[in-house]
Amino acid sequence: MRDFTMAKSVAQRIFAAHNRHDMKILILGSGGREHAFARAIQQSALCDELYIAPGNAGTELEGTNVDISVVDFESIAGFCSDYEIDMLVVGPEVPLVEGIADYFMENDAVSHVKVVGPTQQGAMLEGSKSFAKAFMQKYGVPTAAYREFGKDELEEAVGYVDGLPLPVVLKADGLAAGKGVVICSSRTEAKAELEAMFSGKFGEAGDKVVIEEFLEGIEFSAFILTDGETYVMLPQAKDYKRIGEGDTGLNTGGMGAISPVPFVNASVMDKLVKEVIEPTMNGIRQEGIDYKGFLFIGLMRVGEQLYVIEYNCRMGDPETEAIFPRLDTDLVRLMNSLFDGTLGQQEVEMDPRFATTVILVSGGYPEKYEKGKTIRNLGKATGSIIFHAGTKESMGDVLTAGGRVLAITSLADTMQEGLRQSMRNAEIIDFEGKYYRTDIGFDL
Repeated sequence: MRDFTMAKSVAQRIFAAHNRHDMKILILGSGGREHAFARAIQQSALCDELYIAPGNAGTELEGTNVDISVVDFESIAGFCSDYEIDMLVVGPEVPLVEGIADYFMENDAVSHVKVVGPTQQGAMLEGSKSFAKAFMQKYGVPTAAYREFGKDELEEAVGYVDGLPLPVVLKADGLAAGKGVVICSSRTEAKAELEAMFSGKFGEAGDKVVIEEFLEGIEFSAFILTDGETYVMLPQAKDYKRIGEGDTGLNTGGMGAISPVPFVNASVMDKLVKEVIEPTMNGIRQEGIDYKGFLFIGLMRVGEQLYVIEYNCRMGDPETEAIFPRLDTDLVRLMNSLFDGTLGQQEVEMDPRFATTVILVSGGYPEKYEKGKTIRNLGKATGSIIFHAGTKESMGDVLTAGGRVLAITSLADTMQEGLRQSMRNAEIIDFEGKYYRTDIGFDL
């Protein structure tokens, strides 16, 4: 273990942190979501120094990138101690599911750092589909009918599928980088997929599989910031997961997003609060979950009824790139209120305009793709916010470094106008193999 003994004692550090108005903040992550966080945080008068680990070529424009893995807890804690970090904002799910909040709480040298993200118990809402479904069932959160099966229960799982109407939904229980959900239109396909999951298609994440009834409707996402007792609502968004136009082809991490969602009217909002958010918050309180962070609720609207498809223990990607540009409230102040008991007094002000986000991806994504392609004309894209997702800087050039490369967000009075602006810049920015969907928001 690293020796955290420094010139200042732990007590001195904690006293200094509580009596300083300017904050030193570290964001964990390297995607478009983390660039959106970095942009919003650096605009806050409360942020004095901003670091991103490991970051990308875009986050470097907002703060200082630090070459540390998001799961290297020892090095993260060491950096926080050495640089007197006040707040740690955890972007991706993996460090939360692996218990980074607990690690900080239990380490005297960094226990004063405000970790924005739930403990490992809270992160189970995303880390285990079966945990989340049992939680929903226990607290009356509407969700699709389901059963769970272990890898030694293939025959029983196939038998359960045989009794369900088609299509059926198969979900790997654990984290699978957003790719662990498969919709099967035939029983033969479902059996083959179950065999593949139980044989390691998604690694240990598929050792247990949740089989759900298929819901026919339209999806959207709700987001709250909670201290485990109360919450504030952030804007809703709708993302587009499929690689192809008209929502066809393979699932991806997300090809675009819009916010607000036109069909989320007063009636839908009332149902969302009363039937979904309040029971969820009741469950968090009843279970004694230490939850200080963002909660993403993936929803399906079927007729007039709402069903929860999934919980995520962090902000979504690419939804964050559509939501945060609309945020007219200081994000650091909001996050700080998680720790001083003032969350319930916060007002979340939003830009009323539409935000339309289009993702540029590498050719071949979400399957095999090449990296290291030079990105051209970034400086010629105007009238939109360009968030970097999978990029790196090299010898003065910006290169592709992931499947999802850039997120182009445009604010406009109408969704169509925003989409046109994002499309103009999607055409201007160029790299070998570039691909994007032109129909974000088509179903609204």
